[in-house]
Amino acid sequence: MAQIKIYGLDTHLNSIKSALSDVIHACVVETLKFPVKKRFHRFFPIKKEDFFFPEDRSDAYTIIEVMMLEGRSKETKKKLIQMLFSQIENRLGIALNDVEIVITEAPAHSFGFRGICADEIVLGYKVEV
Repeated sequence: MAQIKIYGLDTHLNSIKSALSDVIHACVVETLKFPVKKRFHRFFPIKKEDFFFPEDRSDAYTIIEVMMLEGRSKETKKKLIQMLFSQIENRLGIALNDVEIVITEAPAHSFGFRGICADEIVLGYKVEV
């Protein structure tokens, strides 16, 4: 299980939502071995007057937060971050300086979906990758 939040200026983010979601999802499927049909993305377009960031960032500045069940190796998480940077730059033309990524993990007993706690559910994929 992974929930992904994407923040950026509304004037930029709204025009690339679908393409960015596709890039993020492809990276998650490859690195975390997620089933292709498991996509949980939420976009938060922010008005310029409500989004403060350093002067050395452009209007393409994007923050990606990945919240997922704990269990992935350090190498897997680093690979996800590196792949996101690479693919976002290559496929969407967003400079590396304009992308920030954070991964937060929670134990399965702290996640709930399908009406139960995640530590009580059988997933159709491995978390320990």
